[in-house]
Amino acid sequence: MTADVWLPIPPEDIEGLPDGPEYRFWDGGETFPADPADCSFYVVPYMKPSEVGVRPMARMTSVQVVQTLSAGIDHVEPGLGHLPPGVRLCNARGVHEASTAELTLALILASLRGIPDFVRAQDKGEWLGGFRPALADKNVLIVGYGSIGAAIEDRLAPFELARVARVARSERTTARGPVQPLTELPALLPEADVVILSTPLTGTTRGLVNDEFLGRMKDGALLVNVARGPVVDTKALLAELESGRITAALDVTDPEPLPPSHPLWQAPGVLISPHVGGPTSAFLPRAKRLLVDQLHRFVNREPLRNVILTTGARGA
Repeated sequence: MTADVWLPIPPEDIEGLPDGPEYRFWDGGETFPADPADCSFYVVPYMKPSEVGVRPMARMTSVQVVQTLSAGIDHVEPGLGHLPPGVRLCNARGVHEASTAELTLALILASLRGIPDFVRAQDKGEWLGGFRPALADKNVLIVGYGSIGAAIEDRLAPFELARVARVARSERTTARGPVQPLTELPALLPEADVVILSTPLTGTTRGLVNDEFLGRMKDGALLVNVARGPVVDTKALLAELESGRITAALDVTDPEPLPPSHPLWQAPGVLISPHVGGPTSAFLPRAKRLLVDQLHRFVNREPLRNVILTTGARGA
């Protein structure tokens, strides 16, 4: 099989790529590496604005696979309508679980134990003692229990929690316990000391964390968002933060990047990291393994992993 494969990682840096395809390196630059019409397998540049990754898609008349290197696919959705029917869209399940779960734990522990306050005090040479909340004995609610949500719970396991509740789009049972449907959120929120958002951005989850959601959270609870910024209504969150009733740790925001003058920067009780859940040293090895596996499957006409949808199919 002869095919053009567009990669955002130089092909010479990826060991084990199958023979056959013509590999083209494109990481979102102004100039395309070849005619997009000849591309059969398109790997979307990682951590680039949506308009960059979508730009060649309208001209990809022969493409068969669009592969993201992120768990979410919302950034390529604007381009899906330009693709021919039958194109498989695959995400990067298996690539980001470890690093995103690590950051989630870091945000929780830093927020509860007051690490930002200690850093500010260190800058001023102040010894800032006192009691702080521990993660031990807390009730934790994970909203969005896919592979990242499960990886987060794996890392929470040693912390002697009182309880972990899990919520996803549909009810099911896992090795760690039941996963409840989104309809159970109103009953679960008042019991949670820490609420972790790890859900994909969809029509259902956009604005999920609104006035009503936040109002049901208990006084003193911590909201942690490692999902997507628009899952949270920023105006509603600001009102709760400014009242001092809850705190938040956010790896993603709406808008993003957060403008320097945005009031969220100065809101009390908030810790903000600049969408760094995925880009760590863990990314490249896992991304390369995924691409090698997917491309061998593609060349050998075997079923691909992580197929989220097929264009032109009902419901796509």
